[in-house]
Amino acid sequence: MNVMELLGKCRIRVENEKVVEAGMPQIEWCPLFDKVRGIKEITSDAASQNMEFRIRQHGMFSPRRKLEMDTFVGFGASECMMTGISHGILDAAVTVCDGAGTVITDNPSLVQGMGGWISGLVKTDPIPEVLEGISSRNGTVLSPDDGLIDQIRGARVAAERFTHFAVTVADADTAEELRRLEEEMKVRIMIIGVHLTGISAEDAGRLLAVADVVTSCASRNIRELARPLVQVGTAVPLFALTQWGKELLVERAKEVSQPLLINTMPLPVLPEKKQPRPLV
Repeated sequence: MNVMELLGKCRIRVENEKVVEAGMPQIEWCPLFDKVRGIKEITSDAASQNMEFRIRQHGMFSPRRKLEMDTFVGFGASECMMTGISHGILDAAVTVCDGAGTVITDNPSLVQGMGGWISGLVKTDPIPEVLEGISSRNGTVLSPDDGLIDQIRGARVAAERFTHFAVTVADADTAEELRRLEEEMKVRIMIIGVHLTGISAEDAGRLLAVADVVTSCASRNIRELARPLVQVGTAVPLFALTQWGKELLVERAKEVSQPLLINTMPLPVLPEKKQPRPLV
């Protein structure tokens, strides 16, 4: 059983490298996927086709899973964590991978290889070839027997080896628990909020209060409530909420090959015509 949400949180179930079920997306258009894949309207069929593309090209949910890749976007969560580890801002990252579940690693290339093509991984079965590939690249799979996704337990494992590490989260409860864990284990955790389309106003406020970096996805509440120190992108922006998060995004900017405009202004900046439709 493998389940991932993508393209407006459309829930896709994959079995034997085939899409066997596709739910309804929450949005109709995403500027990112229009730009990189030419998807003009987000539908269940479009999400299914995109998942099949990821399986075919990147080996997702299969023994052919590629664990190394180039950057997908300039300022994605995995790209930023990769840079953070490479430049010493982070010691490691706790993230997720299809075919494995929660993974702890200090290998920046593996962080990008696992995360560059993942949207919202909900559930995954372990795949021996993926587990072996992660292990050979200095990654630790939290629960190789069942592919468990548990970022709190992953953070506990990370805290036994590292002092400054990132953890990706998709909900406020996990983020708040990580702050309690940070105090308990005397470590520093960079909380990166991901996959936030549809988050409620209450949960968005709670997450923004404790996170260092958040992706805006197609969330209206994140856009309305965030008071970022740094914003990258204007269509599906990434927000740094703390000084440490700001340091990460600025360091990432040094590695982006395209020209950059650096300016001071009230944030966020959200041109209406460039936002996903509808925001939810």
